[in-house]
Amino acid sequence: MYSIQGLHIALPKAPKEIEVFENKTWQVTTYPKELNRIKTIFDWRDYPEDFKNKYIGYIENEFTKRDEGFWFSNNKIPTYITGTHYMYLQWSKIDVGNPDFREANRLFYIFWEACKADNRCYGMCYLKNRRSGFSFMASGEAVNLATISSDARFGILSKSGPDAKKMFTDKVVPISVNYPFFFKPIQDGMDRPKTELAYRVPASKLTRRNITSTENRPEELTGLDTTIDWKNTGDNSYDGEKLKLLVHDESGKWERPNNILNNWRVTKTTLRLGSRIIGKCMMGSTSNALDKGGDNFKKLYHDSDVTKRNRNGQTSSGLYSLFIPMEWNYEGFIDSNGIPVFETPKEEVKGPFGDYIDIGVIDHWQNEADGLKNDQDALNEFYRQFPRTEEHAFRDETKNSIFNLVKIYEQIDINEESASYSRGNFQWAGGIKDTTVRFLPNQQGRFNISWTPQLNIQNKQIIKNGLKYPGNEHMGAFGCDSYDISGTVDGKGSKGALHGLTKFSMEDAPANSFFLEYIARPATAEMFFEDVLMALVFYGMPILCENNKPRLLYYLKRRGYRGYSMNRPDKVWNKLSTAEKEVGGMPNSSEDIKQAHAAAIEMYINDHVGLKLDGEYGDMAFNATLNDWAGFDITRRTKYDATISSGLAIMACNRHLYSPKSNVQRDKINLTIAKYKNKGYNSKLIKQ
Repeated sequence: MYSIQGLHIALPKAPKEIEVFENKTWQVTTYPKELNRIKTIFDWRDYPEDFKNKYIGYIENEFTKRDEGFWFSNNKIPTYITGTHYMYLQWSKIDVGNPDFREANRLFYIFWEACKADNRCYGMCYLKNRRSGFSFMASGEAVNLATISSDARFGILSKSGPDAKKMFTDKVVPISVNYPFFFKPIQDGMDRPKTELAYRVPASKLTRRNITSTENRPEELTGLDTTIDWKNTGDNSYDGEKLKLLVHDESGKWERPNNILNNWRVTKTTLRLGSRIIGKCMMGSTSNALDKGGDNFKKLYHDSDVTKRNRNGQTSSGLYSLFIPMEWNYEGFIDSNGIPVFETPKEEVKGPFGDYIDIGVIDHWQNEADGLKNDQDALNEFYRQFPRTEEHAFRDETKNSIFNLVKIYEQIDINEESASYSRGNFQWAGGIKDTTVRFLPNQQGRFNISWTPQLNIQNKQIIKNGLKYPGNEHMGAFGCDSYDISGTVDGKGSKGALHGLTKFSMEDAPANSFFLEYIARPATAEMFFEDVLMALVFYGMPILCENNKPRLLYYLKRRGYRGYSMNRPDKVWNKLSTAEKEVGGMPNSSEDIKQAHAAAIEMYINDHVGLKLDGEYGDMAFNATLNDWAGFDITRRTKYDATISSGLAIMACNRHLYSPKSNVQRDKINLTIAKYKNKGYNSKLIKQ
């Protein structure tokens, strides 16, 4: 049993007898010379029966490996490869001849086979590193399936029409041409076509003679009537067609006006009849910068998470996402058995071509990254091409952000090494509301917590005139981006976001540090409101919210916690509106407030994120929020729940910066200076 990115996959049971090649690892089986001379099934038919009997067992065995997969001994380890993988290794010709065996590709094919077998799945969305071999593997699968499928259509798309054409002519067609005769169906048209590879019986011209003649009638032939072709890139490519397989190459590089999300909504329908899935999509790509197609691919990838399914058991996109870190499939760091050399070996390790590997791929990668640290855009491009994490794969260009991306990505990198926080939920003690709140660790929880106050100041509250106020206001504050409607038409909607930030204080607490991150959308809005309230009570800190979605604010007031809701810091009490006096909060419509909000985040990033002036790194532990900052677009603020929430927390902790200036007019004080004339023994006042 394998578990690959949340997908549980069972392999066939190993047979008692496992193939052991001469070199103790994978080895291409030599094609018999006698068979190599045979180009078509028609040539085979002309050979004598004793010749056919000599090789029929070999041919049938190849078909069995194609159908069932293949077990072999890889350095004494029983190793299974799928039938598709076997066809790729044994019978597919790529730019370097036969592909070499790689453990990363084995995992890829096992995952793909699971996608094909799952009737809830439309295929895979593969986030890859550069030169992983995806284009050849996808081309090999197109030919493999097309040569055993009847009345089927196979399509190819890429980041541009010329790229799709090149994949077809340089990869798909050569693989088909070099198949052995017993795997190669009857083909119509040119041996090396430019637009369509057709496995069907060539049409013959009708004449009076061949219509009326009954002599020497040729044998009736049957073909698969299956085609492989490519289309120009566009949102409506393959619209209205029915596909057995759609190969989606370089899907993370679709630039405007083309949109991979729009295209997938169209092409997804080509793979189904009603609710029945009849075809699969093999999608794979590195990611461009976010404004060059990467943002859409990122959304599609995250919408394909197998751990997040609807009631039909499907992901949001219908695809299953797969990410294999670069260290698994980096050219030059794969040993002779196809296994990656992760760590620098104590002794030299031989590669597949007899060369020696004396450094581990992770050390080599880190050396490359260290050499680019003074050029953040070059470093980000390196990360996108050779990612070790999903976050590396979606790094953006620094010029596309209004914030300091260098510092944001510095913080993300250091977090991957050292950041730690707990996940869980808050609960009222004993389930009794308005008592004390406790934090319960839970890996499936909605809260990320990096700091909790000491027991003596947890749930600290002040009662004034019968009203409840937070007892730790001097220590920090919360910001929140709320929502009012429990459900939406599409079942998605924006998420509720809550962030807690400390101030500098004399308490035992980290200064100027985000300690809580909440980005979630519970089943009802009331559940979200209660989550927020429990966090406020537990930490004893106030909250600043935008009042354009006021249900949370009215919820707090109704529960008796109006004292926890901050008023807008840019106005004095007598200048507040009636609603603002009633429930607090601040508007989001003013351009001045939007700019102040962005400036607050910018200030915080410069002072407390990434490498600081003292040589230490910031302790902002939450990468989800950091990535939200990285992609923030001030013209489309509503998409960035975490940015809105965290910015409000910063403003709440620095409310003095936004206090209105006094407009009181004061009379000038007339200081009359007396002057005297001093002559002789007497002083005489000089009249002014």
